[in-house]
Amino acid sequence: MSIRVLIVDDSALIREVLSRTLGRDGDIIVVGTAEDPIEARAKIRALNPDVVTLDIEMPNMNGLAFLDKLMRLHPLPVVMVSTLTTKGASETLLALELGAVDFVAKPTADLAGGLEAFGANLREKVRAAATSDVRGQTQKPVSGQKLRTAAAPGGALIAIGASTGGVEAIRVVLGDMPPDCPPIVIAQHMPAGFTTRFAARLDELSELTVVEAEDRLPLLPGHAYVARGDFHLRVERSSGQLKCRLAQDELTSGHRPSVDVLFESVARAVGSMAVGAILTGMGRDGARGLKLMREAGAYTVGQSQSSALVYGMPRVAFEEGAVVEQAPVEHIAAKLAAALNRLKSAA
Repeated sequence: MSIRVLIVDDSALIREVLSRTLGRDGDIIVVGTAEDPIEARAKIRALNPDVVTLDIEMPNMNGLAFLDKLMRLHPLPVVMVSTLTTKGASETLLALELGAVDFVAKPTADLAGGLEAFGANLREKVRAAATSDVRGQTQKPVSGQKLRTAAAPGGALIAIGASTGGVEAIRVVLGDMPPDCPPIVIAQHMPAGFTTRFAARLDELSELTVVEAEDRLPLLPGHAYVARGDFHLRVERSSGQLKCRLAQDELTSGHRPSVDVLFESVARAVGSMAVGAILTGMGRDGARGLKLMREAGAYTVGQSQSSALVYGMPRVAFEEGAVVEQAPVEHIAAKLAAALNRLKSAA
């Protein structure tokens, strides 16, 4: 089955580049293009595409306003094609909050690997979008119950990994977490230039202090640390204190940051004092690392299929025995807090 795509972008050059790039492997067919949301609306009705790629800056109606209308009236998987700027990062995160499945950064002259890497990334994201449960997600509760406490003994740690759909899933989990929780480390697949704004947005939306991780930064209770785009985040124990370590060694499981890299470091440094969650995402990154955490005595939970935008990473983790249990995203904070409470009782 081919994936039918509609491209929406006001630049004729970008429409041509995207059309050529998407059609390269034969499994994706560009059924049409539109230069603004007015034309896009008519083409969606006429062509019934499986996935839409959408630019933000367009004439007649901005892409965010169009996306908001589309997700309310005719939910479809949308992949944003974003500019790699601070403004672009903010608007892209808003697009993900409005219901876009994922985004790719527009190719620039200095983009690593140039057009080839961009094309491979775009095709992978469109394939993931085609399998995503966008319609199901529009009816889901956006949050669970705000927890009163998630206190844990010193040395405890929460580790979270996610990919496609993770921006919203992480927002839900962190939004339910009280400020007395142990430190949280997060690996979300996201390119350089977007993680600073992602951390700032989570900081605005939760009671925790959320920052982009920096090398050798001590891990503090009530704080969450987001892996920097294009860097692996590891946790190490030095002088009796848990700290962030950042490195740009090779891609792991196809990613940097990699969830496997983070979880493996947590299994080694924290062991049974850790709790971990693997959330929505395409592929298998995180399953191996989460299994190591579970084998080290950590409590682990996977996002359930019913609440995951893309049930890829949590499915592999479940099938490989890496998770103790599965739960809808709105219950994950409570599951983590209950496991932390058991640690406290045992201490």
